[in-house]
Amino acid sequence: MDLRFSIGLLGSILLIIGAALPDRPAPVARKSGKNRLFACGNAGMFLYALLGYLAGGPIFFLILQIFVACSTVLMMAGVPDRWDTPALSLIGVGLVIWSLALFKDYSTAIFVCGLVLLGVGFAMKPGTAKRELALAIGSIAIALFSYFAHDWIFVILNAFFAVLSGVQVRALLHHR
Repeated sequence: MDLRFSIGLLGSILLIIGAALPDRPAPVARKSGKNRLFACGNAGMFLYALLGYLAGGPIFFLILQIFVACSTVLMMAGVPDRWDTPALSLIGVGLVIWSLALFKDYSTAIFVCGLVLLGVGFAMKPGTAKRELALAIGSIAIALFSYFAHDWIFVILNAFFAVLSGVQVRALLHHR
């Protein structure tokens, strides 16, 4: 097992544990255990993607992790949804247009849409079904793209993440 794989595996495990935890509203986002796991896991996945890119891999996973890092900073800073959601959505629309113009490949658009939903989901207020739904749908799109790209760490991570976020959506809706 090489260093890159180990970092990706550790980051994935932290993200999956975070996704499995109940999503409870926290008075301060950075004090939430779930958000802290997300931040640490996202840092690990950023390093995994960076090392992969430096080794000649596709840039898409690095772009994903840069976008997720930005949304994680917004989440931990407690930026209100009314500011971070439109900003990240606008950046995401730009990325979709860029990906279609540059690559003419719909799998890239699937990836970017997943990227946007994942980033917006991370930045949204904890304890809401809409946050978990955005994370679930974004993870499904990323898992699909990762399957086509044969990056099994991202496939497995996002498949588990989608399922666990879906469970959280169900629990939050049932709790109401």
